Amino acid sequence: MESQLTSQRDDTAPDALRAQYEIYRKMSPGRKLELVFQTCRAGRELALAGLKMRHPDATDEQLWRLWARQHLGTELFEAAYGAPTQ
Repeated sequence: MESQLTSQRDDTAPDALRAQYEIYRKMSPGRKLELVFQTCRAGRELALAGLKMRHPDATDEQLWRLWARQHLGTELFEAAYGAPTQ
């Protein structure tokens, strides 16, 4: 178990990983899902902030479309939302 813990995350001490895993084991499935959603939301907010820095004049709608294209890829984005009009 020790080598398995250290091989997964070299920057975290094995005792800290054990403590973290124990906390996760004690969490309800609902709480775990809540953490997943919070993490996804934080990632989306960071990505949108980066897009806003690169496109300071973009509207919220334009930023969302940029994020969606980046997140989904061009093919899936265009299948879902249509190709851009020229």
